[in-house]
Amino acid sequence: MSKQTEFSDNTSLYTLQLPSRIDSITIVENFIDKLSAKYGFSDELYANVLTCLSEAVINAIVHGNRESLEKKVYINLEVIEDKRLIFTISDEGDGFDFNNLPDPTAPENIENLTGRGVFIIKKLADQCIFNSKGNELELHFKI
Repeated sequence: MSKQTEFSDNTSLYTLQLPSRIDSITIVENFIDKLSAKYGFSDELYANVLTCLSEAVINAIVHGNRESLEKKVYINLEVIEDKRLIFTISDEGDGFDFNNLPDPTAPENIENLTGRGVFIIKKLADQCIFNSKGNELELHFKI
């Protein structure tokens, strides 16, 4: 369930709390569909936001919270002047060392079925910032 708060004339805030289940991704997809309709996302922006949020939420559910039903994934969105989106995705896990991830484009990793999420997110978002613990990710997009 998402909640919107009008912060000021120029900023809107949205919050979501998701159970740590893979099927929670449908809540994220529906949320992005509504945002796209409201803010008039281009096809490219829609695809980038959907891909990045899906990757980040799946990582938070599977790797961060280890699919523990006692833990939640939190998404906050700040929309600034209808021109910028700032998503914050966090989980209740122990975090990870985002500076030492294997390069998914390296020959020894190219055949791996997993390990590309953070790489993809960094390529598609305008800005990608992890907190020091590695259990919170901030994603920036220009509308």
